[in-house]
Amino acid sequence: MAVSALDEIQAFLPCPTPDSWVEEAVKPENQAVLLIDHANCEKKAASTALNLIYRYIDHFELLNKMSRLAREEMRHFEQVIAIMQKRGIPYSNISASRYAAGLRQRVRTHEPAKLLDTLIVGAFIEARSCERFARLAPFLDPELKNFYQSLLTSEGRHYRDYLDLALQAGGAKEVNERLAVFRREERSLVETPDAEFRFHSGAPVTSDRGLSEVVSMGTLA
Repeated sequence: MAVSALDEIQAFLPCPTPDSWVEEAVKPENQAVLLIDHANCEKKAASTALNLIYRYIDHFELLNKMSRLAREEMRHFEQVIAIMQKRGIPYSNISASRYAAGLRQRVRTHEPAKLLDTLIVGAFIEARSCERFARLAPFLDPELKNFYQSLLTSEGRHYRDYLDLALQAGGAKEVNERLAVFRREERSLVETPDAEFRFHSGAPVTSDRGLSEVVSMGTLA
């Protein structure tokens, strides 16, 4: 992924991922949860794209972009579960974070506003995922580092696909108005503490060590 594209995503998001979340994510005891929830996120992303395909059958550009996105997300899901299998991590049920549900609470229920807001939510989820892959990669073991870095290009493209479709659905003025609403909500979800660690959870309630300590230790083995 080009640096300029990552810069665009960082500018789009209302705030960076808190260092305390990165500290929590790289703890060895959280690796299983990180991978399980990552796999769940890939499944949900594919499901969202398929739901849009079924609901908006007269929007040909949406159909093409979401079809491609669904295929890529399921490929990522396959890659995550392959890593889990290799590491002996069972695929167990865990609760979802409040992140995606919190964003969707702001989605309007009437059309065409519902489509516009749903696309904007998709843009935020993909952008935040991309930003977190980039934040995490330097502190992970070589296999996970390479894998997460390999996801940056596709996740960045997914963010742009959702945003472009939103601009087609609503126009620049309405999109900017709705982006302001979702930016406030997204920032709150990212910065408000969460008791449970998840891929999209907010800042942890507590943090045992600083990010500077993680950096001094090098990558997570």
